[in-house]
Amino acid sequence: MTQDLFDVSQERVNGSCAASRGILAAANQVTLEIRALASRTADKAAAAVARHGISGGPLVALVLAAALIAGAATYVVSVLWPRWPGATITDAPSLPITVAGVLFNVPPAAFRVAVQRQAGAHERVDLAFLWPSLDPPDPAARPTPSDDPQPFDRLFVTIAVSDGTLAPIIRFKEIYPRYLGDGPYKGPDGLAVSLFRDGTPYQGEDLFFDTAGPENFIARCTRPLGRPTPGTCLLERRVGAAEVTVRFPRDWLADWHGLAAGVDRLIGQLHPES
Repeated sequence: MTQDLFDVSQERVNGSCAASRGILAAANQVTLEIRALASRTADKAAAAVARHGISGGPLVALVLAAALIAGAATYVVSVLWPRWPGATITDAPSLPITVAGVLFNVPPAAFRVAVQRQAGAHERVDLAFLWPSLDPPDPAARPTPSDDPQPFDRLFVTIAVSDGTLAPIIRFKEIYPRYLGDGPYKGPDGLAVSLFRDGTPYQGEDLFFDTAGPENFIARCTRPLGRPTPGTCLLERRVGAAEVTVRFPRDWLADWHGLAAGVDRLIGQLHPES
């Protein structure tokens, strides 16, 4: 599940890089051709003066033409040259973006993929926020070397086009029961947990939900595979035609009430109309 999210993100980055390299190659080619034309024009002007003794007026016109062509080359490069995002300013205003026609206001420092850090329409954006402050992480911060494992302190958020997929509560009622095995069992603080069967699309995962109202909290979580590989959970919210997927450590389910409230608060910050 985590690998799938990473692979899709990596494909988007590779595609954007390939497109930028194509633009750069086109800009370089146009520049070389225009500069060559300007050079040929200037050479012809100088040769005409040497052979025929052309007066200053025609020579000035030819030189000006060469200068105009060179100026055109500079303009073409300025338009076609790919503009990569610069250093992130942590206190910069939020960027207005749309996903599936839904408006979100995203702090620039929250973007995990640099090429996504621009206003406008997106099919998908990948974000990160500190927990529990819900502030974007400081891009200049570096982890402190330590022999002890550091507590995980980030929510990873993906906003993407829902693309006709079923809403989380419908999947809970109509899709997941086909693949569930044992359970439900009592989970932390009022949650119930059911185990997905092996050999199903969700093998190796457990389904946690609020027994008092599943629409309030539904999370699919991978099972921990020891200390190096903790369990990871996905919590989904639908905002219009956009799907917001939040990824967090399974251990955080111990305070799922606070977690659910924090996720709703974060979505409210990103999409105030919600």
